[in-house]
Amino acid sequence: MLFKSKFFRVICALCMALTMTVFAFGDTIRLKDGSIIKGKIVSFGDGKFVVLVGDGTRQRQLNFSASEVESIAFDSDSTPTANAKTSNDTSSNTDKNSTVITVGQTAPKTTDPPTSAPKINTDTKVQTPKPIEIGVKVLADNTANGWTNSGWVARKGQKIRISGTGRISLGGGRYSTASGNASLTDEKKLMAKEATGGLIAVIGDNNNNFIFIGDSREFIAAQDGALFLGVNDGNLDDNSGAFDVKIEIDPEIGY
Repeated sequence: MLFKSKFFRVICALCMALTMTVFAFGDTIRLKDGSIIKGKIVSFGDGKFVVLVGDGTRQRQLNFSASEVESIAFDSDSTPTANAKTSNDTSSNTDKNSTVITVGQTAPKTTDPPTSAPKINTDTKVQTPKPIEIGVKVLADNTANGWTNSGWVARKGQKIRISGTGRISLGGGRYSTASGNASLTDEKKLMAKEATGGLIAVIGDNNNNFIFIGDSREFIAAQDGALFLGVNDGNLDDNSGAFDVKIEIDPEIGY
């Protein structure tokens, strides 16, 4: 009860501060599921925090409800900014409470990720948990700076399988499937040695260690962080279409 009371006072104080003046912080947000997010808190309203992570043209936005947050450490060098969004900004994303995410929607954030009923091995009677499955539609254009928040916060050591289908337009009569189009040159694409227009991923709020997915890939998460998906293309302005992506997460974390 003491913790709840203390945390409630912190939330109230933060809400009052954001009502008077909007600040952008270099903050560390610790979630109740053990995840640690580093970014800038730009607003708090209706019980939700809006946090900007990363930098440059691929900066990403995350939303968290107050009930998900365990603690917040504010950067002592934080300074006011006039560009921070408030909770009344109509361009802010809205939580759709769905595991199917479209670019521009806020990915669902829960402390208890959706899980399926365990599969029982009738021979050994040992429970084998099914993979957690998430469906995501990844738009090829520059909506949300070209990144789709999958809604999953990966843990280091987790096995993740991602597969993509569909075809997108890269503009100028050029097209690509999720595996990419190796015949197209693009000096500005994020992964210079991989096929243009292919499906890519990244884990973390300020991480540029991009992962080329193509039409299918399985990998082990190298760090904790939100899982984002995008397209390996340097100019997203004239793109259109979307990939249909399926994500499967092994609930058992291995190290």
